[in-house]
Amino acid sequence: MTPTPTPTDAGAPARRVSVVTGAGSGIGAATARALAAAGHHVVLTGRRAELLERVAKEIQAADGTAASGGSAEVYPLDITDAAAVRAFAEHVGPVDDLVNNAGGAVGAESVADADPADWRAMYEVNVLGTLRLTQALLPALEASGRGTVLVLSSTAAFTAYEGGGGYVAAKAGAHALAATLRLELCGRPVRVVEIAPGMVRTDEFAVNRFRGDEAKAAAVYQGVAEPLLAEDVADTVVWSLTRPPHVNVDLLVVRPRAQAAQHKIHREA
Repeated sequence: MTPTPTPTDAGAPARRVSVVTGAGSGIGAATARALAAAGHHVVLTGRRAELLERVAKEIQAADGTAASGGSAEVYPLDITDAAAVRAFAEHVGPVDDLVNNAGGAVGAESVADADPADWRAMYEVNVLGTLRLTQALLPALEASGRGTVLVLSSTAAFTAYEGGGGYVAAKAGAHALAATLRLELCGRPVRVVEIAPGMVRTDEFAVNRFRGDEAKAAAVYQGVAEPLLAEDVADTVVWSLTRPPHVNVDLLVVRPRAQAAQHKIHREA
């Protein structure tokens, strides 16, 4: 745990505090940078401390002064570890936003050939990890009077595809979690937002899915001139979180123009 905050100016309004999971790379890192630039104090969590530190330093370098941009602190955290999540909740203090970004896919085997351990790993991070952290931080989010739980799901949550059974099931679980929580928190000062990205090209997602096979990972985006980037999704996160507190973005689906549906993608010859 390495705190690297930039303090708020005396007399200035308190910065909004946003916790981002999986903040060391991809959408999580882009979201942390964008929220910091919007004036939030960002708590970066994830399993790889060195990546979190790098992103925090980038945020501080871009900030320049305490009066502009945002600030950041680092807290290495495995959201599949219940005891670690409880310790984090006790440490973090006031929280306004929780961005449940940590997730990912493992493998692309058919249902007939899939390893149940891969399905379990995806469910553990995408659903149970989100559940643990949301439960742990809900008291602080409600106490803020303007809290937001944001869940990064996927268009896979709504449309199955060959080789995607485990990931589809996990993201459908994340979608169900968000929808149910929104009903259960009705009347309390906590919004529940779900953002479901389509095709997003990041440095790690497809490579991790195909167990390091960079050729298979590259084939996912072959011929797609402009897939979404992590920064595009981060932009939708910041927009959702910066609406007035009474405005809830229930579900925002964001895809590249080339992807009309999960199975309909325009690829250049």
